[in-house]
Amino acid sequence: MASLRTMILLDPDLDTDLSPQAKMPKRSGVASQPAALQGQRIPSRRTLARFLCEAQAAVKLRGHVSVLLTTDAAIRRLNRQFRGKNKATDVLSFPAAAPGPLKIAGDLAISIPTARRQAEERGHSLAIEIKVLMLHGLLHLAGYDHETDAGQMARREQSLRAALRLPHGLIERADLGGNARPAKGLRS
Repeated sequence: MASLRTMILLDPDLDTDLSPQAKMPKRSGVASQPAALQGQRIPSRRTLARFLCEAQAAVKLRGHVSVLLTTDAAIRRLNRQFRGKNKATDVLSFPAAAPGPLKIAGDLAISIPTARRQAEERGHSLAIEIKVLMLHGLLHLAGYDHETDAGQMARREQSLRAALRLPHGLIERADLGGNARPAKGLRS
């Protein structure tokens, strides 16, 4: 069912060396990847699609959503082209112009290098950070805009993060000066 409503795409230019799809040499049946890097691997498409469906249902957003996992350079180009901002960002949302017969809600683009840096700064896994970014993007697709509203998106994001067991969201981080740390025990 997840494949009918969501699609997770990997930018071919994205360095996926830390992804679970990459072949890792094994020693005595144990992956040789350092423990510090294991929490910074790109989650599987299936894991992300499952979360995307869960979050989309929580947001009450109908329609197909595609998520592009991409590079800082690619997201910078998109940000410049569509928002007039010549800088990399963590997540961009592209709502569908109209629902139409295909029932498309829109698309998200997430910069994996930026998400990885933010995850390290916050002390949680890349999987958690991607989920926080997906939720934020879905709220934008649903019509919320924290730059122009009176706190509605922040309140909605906060309640959904609690329901989805996620740490501080992007709006909350900005309000806290970017220093928000996750609660103990959060897992992807």
